[in-house]
Amino acid sequence: MNDRRKMFIYGGIIGLIAAILMKYGNPGNMGICVACFYRDIAGALGLHRAPIVQYIRPEIIGFILGAFIIAVAKGDFKSRGGSSPLIRFFLGFFLVIGALVFLGCPLRMILRLANGDLNALTGLLGYLIGIFIGIQFLKKGYTLGSAGNQPKISGFIMPVVAIALLIFLIIKPDFIFFSEEGPGSMTAPVLLALILGMVVGAILQRSRICTAGAFRDMMLIRDSHFLWGIIGIFVVNLIANLVLNFESFNLGFVDQPVAHADHIWNILGMILTGICSVLLGGCPVRQTILAGEGDADAGITVLGIIIGAAFAHNFGLASSPKGVTSNGKIAVIIGIVVVLVIAISVVKERNCKLQKKESEIHG
Repeated sequence: MNDRRKMFIYGGIIGLIAAILMKYGNPGNMGICVACFYRDIAGALGLHRAPIVQYIRPEIIGFILGAFIIAVAKGDFKSRGGSSPLIRFFLGFFLVIGALVFLGCPLRMILRLANGDLNALTGLLGYLIGIFIGIQFLKKGYTLGSAGNQPKISGFIMPVVAIALLIFLIIKPDFIFFSEEGPGSMTAPVLLALILGMVVGAILQRSRICTAGAFRDMMLIRDSHFLWGIIGIFVVNLIANLVLNFESFNLGFVDQPVAHADHIWNILGMILTGICSVLLGGCPVRQTILAGEGDADAGITVLGIIIGAAFAHNFGLASSPKGVTSNGKIAVIIGIVVVLVIAISVVKERNCKLQKKESEIHG
């Protein structure tokens, strides 16, 4: 089987699973949304108090545990980290701010489009622009440095956190919050969501599918390897939605679930998400999988995403079907400025070091 066909099948399975999860209870056009799911988890832990988006999503637990199990089985598990963790935290923070202004991570963007939500086209445009901007910094030498070996226990922290969340989900202690209405109350059965999440986690760990990586590689080196995985997600999810969720299929811009039609801010929000994804070396779902296979830097990024999601709801930054808030607009602009300053500073410092090194060699 050639690589393109294999990637298409991997992506197709993910697209099918997303449609199944939506069929069995997940919110509309949200069979899988990493940004929204972390937002719900943040709410369940009391990090924000928006009552309609509080739930420990078993899919996220499954992604982490599925990636962990297959990584250990295949010898890919390795405790590593130390590559500019604080920068990664804030890039994750601003990544989710952009995603929650758009109302979805890059994966949900593809799934929204596959169920007829044409507002996702403006999000896709913004995401591609953001990736293009990020690539310009890669060309200038942007890097957050190499990760080094970490104490072995470091790599187990995120899988252990996932297990702790699963325990909280099952026993439902009083200090965990669960939505009684709204998107947070719309859930697939726990066991189904957990198992399918683990399947997705295993597939993503083996395939290395990443929305940012797919578009980045196509723009930068004309390599469509990962893009075939994204195409597989879209095509199979579209077909599965027409079969399993036909009653909810709605081609157009209006009356879309958990979406808005403020196109400028859809674009700008996903520009921010796209830039951050490139500067981090992976989109939110990729960071989640890396965290499951022992990457502490990805774990720090995930923490940034969780805190950013909580911040978005505590300070009125997240959008709603009514549109984008004033605070959300300000936050996106600030986020774009901050991440550009980070990227410019990293490139400038690296180039200064290279010039100093060259002068010493020829000096």
